[in-house]
Amino acid sequence: MQIRHGLIFAALSLWLAGAPAAFAVDASLALRDPASDVRITTLDNGLTVLTLEDHATPVASFQMWVKAGSGDETRYTGIAHLFEHMMFRGSKHLGPEEHARLVNARGGRLNAFTSRDVTVYFEDVTSESLPLVIDLEAERLAHLRIDQENLDTEREVVLEERRLRTEDSANGRAFEALTAGAWIAHPYRWPVIGWKSDIEAVTLDACRHFFATYYAPNNIVLAIVGDFDTGEVLARVERRFGRLPPVSQVPRSPTVEPEQRGERRSTVHFDLRSPILMAGWHAPPSGHADAEALDVASQILSGGRSSRLYRALVYESQKALFAEGAYWELKTAGLFYARAGVRPGASIDEVEALLFAEIDRIQREGVRPEEVAKAATQLEVSLVTGLGTAHALASRIGREMVTFGRIRPLDERIAAIRAVTVDDVQRVVRTYLTPEGRSVVHVVPPPPEPELGADGQEDPS
Repeated sequence: MQIRHGLIFAALSLWLAGAPAAFAVDASLALRDPASDVRITTLDNGLTVLTLEDHATPVASFQMWVKAGSGDETRYTGIAHLFEHMMFRGSKHLGPEEHARLVNARGGRLNAFTSRDVTVYFEDVTSESLPLVIDLEAERLAHLRIDQENLDTEREVVLEERRLRTEDSANGRAFEALTAGAWIAHPYRWPVIGWKSDIEAVTLDACRHFFATYYAPNNIVLAIVGDFDTGEVLARVERRFGRLPPVSQVPRSPTVEPEQRGERRSTVHFDLRSPILMAGWHAPPSGHADAEALDVASQILSGGRSSRLYRALVYESQKALFAEGAYWELKTAGLFYARAGVRPGASIDEVEALLFAEIDRIQREGVRPEEVAKAATQLEVSLVTGLGTAHALASRIGREMVTFGRIRPLDERIAAIRAVTVDDVQRVVRTYLTPEGRSVVHVVPPPPEPELGADGQEDPS
């Protein structure tokens, strides 16, 4: 069936931007979620394949969602992200980086990312290159080259990435300290990239065991969207992937984060001119009944320049350079966080007091109906962007399937957002954003070096 995503996107954008109420009702009745045409196929070895034809443009997006992230690590942190790199190091029939070269040579693009819950590989290509992509992905699953040379090469690459993105980054240090402090037991507490000592120490046997355990067909979802014939694609997937052996069990961490019973604070010393404040509160995981209310609260507090935090910290008081935050929902836990950069001449304590005052104000006074309506519209527009391209739609259906085991209909999600009331927002802020449940991080310059006297000892004056 042909689905004109561009036309749907334009109609939805107009509708969500504030068309008259009568028109909105009629338009909503006419809206059709493209994901309703997804075909779900499960091979005998447990591989889940999501296919959705869209012949509007001659392109296709192939995404492989491996249900293995840093939250699945046990002995060595960072091994899930390390495999994101290892998957490009060649296989039995392809040399290092040959997979990427073949896709790029045909005008396609490819990349990968690792999170706390998943590792995702994707290729966006023209229609005639889709069969090649299917073959390439099956090849590296069946015959990935996991040897000491490749491990040593990618270990150094990851260590350098960690240095650039975390160790030499004030924001990276802040976020790493926040997650390590907010979660004290749950595996989400360590960084996706891993601790440096684990990256340096991970063994070849550990890598092979991780791959054999998690890169099995019954732990993978393929999301394929675009210009193709479903029958032909499924037949090729069956030929290439159907021979892969499943595993009998995929282990998951049983750890549940204990209740936090008091504020946690940490200070990170870093050479910077503008100190950074971060705060986080435990929040429920994806799919919780309070998720939409927390999303609306997040938009009201930090959704752009008109948000409460931006107005109070940046515009009115001029104490901060920026102020932002989000409700970060993961598969088995969540975090509501806020971040602000301190303007030169202001103190981090002043910025912190202003930030918490805005949260306290919602807990005491609630929010206005027009704030809830605006936030809901912003969230609905964000959902609509998941219909705009083959890549975006493949990402949506892949994420939904690995998280919930189903693809939530668009109208179900919009109805849940529209059902949020002013009382719901005040309730979730009171419930989750409590002083005793928050973790606070200050990233500030190190204290000055003590002056030494003539005898080389610290001068007490």
